[in-house]
Amino acid sequence: MISQTTTYVTRREAIGNGFARNRNTVRYTKRNLGSISQIVIVGMLTLIFGLIYVAEGTKATSFDYELSAVESEITEMNAKKEDLAVEKARLNSVATARTSTVAAAMEDATVTGYATE
Repeated sequence: MISQTTTYVTRREAIGNGFARNRNTVRYTKRNLGSISQIVIVGMLTLIFGLIYVAEGTKATSFDYELSAVESEITEMNAKKEDLAVEKARLNSVATARTSTVAAAMEDATVTGYATE
């Protein structure tokens, strides 16, 4: 709802009724927004800012999920690294035992018999 009030004023702001000889008069129409229009505008602004807030919150949550996925992948890779370090140590110890002089001096194990009762 727009209310209109019409006033006539001279450009030189003449005192009196606004009409004088050799003076230009200009018609100004004052327009105001009604109370319903103001409420609608404030409501729309609130809605827009609310949607922006929710969108930004959703972005932060999606980044959090991506971050947790990357962290779980890092944890899995560290576990695999530790398993490979243990496997490397086992293979190195077997290779060291085969090439040592103490192991070369030992006799091969043979089965001489089984104990029976």
